[in-house]
Amino acid sequence: MPEVSWLAVLLCGVATLLIGGLWYSPLLFGRAWQRETGLSDDVLASGSMATRFGLTFLLGLIAGAVFAMFIGTAMTVAQATAAGAAAGIAWVAASFGINYLFERRSLKLWLINGGYHAVQFTTFGAIIGALQWTPVP
Repeated sequence: MPEVSWLAVLLCGVATLLIGGLWYSPLLFGRAWQRETGLSDDVLASGSMATRFGLTFLLGLIAGAVFAMFIGTAMTVAQATAAGAAAGIAWVAASFGINYLFERRSLKLWLINGGYHAVQFTTFGAIIGALQWTPVP
């Protein structure tokens, strides 16, 4: 198993919550996201928020751990950050785009959701690169 900074993985989980909390808040894209998904305030408030946030954190940990394994210890902070941006845009957002085309979802919703994951994985790369990089002697 590749070397993994478990502190970096923990911070990726926290970053998932913090970035998502801001990204989907009324300060940024929350209202537009709600309109595009058709979700009312009542629907969003229903169910256990603790479960939703807990599972979001867990999924952020899983994504962070696997990305840390992918990054390894050879990438500098800049390289890992660029790899995170590439993963967020070219893997996650592009994959969402394929689904959104067939689900007939809007470009605006794709930009909101894909943009979140682009920022999320760019942040993951920066965190992992900063805590996991081992300079070659």
